Amino acid sequence: MSDVQVVEGDFRSVSGKYAVIVSRWNSFVVESLKSGALDALHRHGVEDENITLYYVPGAFEFPIMAQKLARSGKFDAIIALGAVIRGGTPHFDYVAGECTKGLAQVSLDSSIPVSFGVLTVDSIEQAIERSGTKAGNKGEEAAVTAMEMVSVLAKV
Repeated sequence: MSDVQVVEGDFRSVSGKYAVIVSRWNSFVVESLKSGALDALHRHGVEDENITLYYVPGAFEFPIMAQKLARSGKFDAIIALGAVIRGGTPHFDYVAGECTKGLAQVSLDSSIPVSFGVLTVDSIEQAIERSGTKAGNKGEEAAVTAMEMVSVLAKV
């Protein structure tokens, strides 16, 4: 087992260009996700000129925006930040499912990491907890995931 080669991402080589797609829907929660993501990117040395924010109406619009960004060739990773709250979103399961499938497909089709920072929760309270209070900040986690993927993909 000692001859097994291990390749993993680190946070020493996270240079790259990052697109952050931000949903306006449920902005009272999503703004905290955005702050967490930007803080994580900055803490790991990503400069402002390597981060571009794109605002869209809601999570349902993420896949087409991510597809357009991936096809542009300008970015090394895409971070999608939003919140789909069961109590406030008609057709919750459909929106959440289509968003998830669409973003995964963009990543597979483009070979560009698309990090999923979209809360899919049952209540406003859960959304608040996962956007920077009790349960951490899922925006920060999405940014860290994107940086780690940029790093590990550069080693392949």
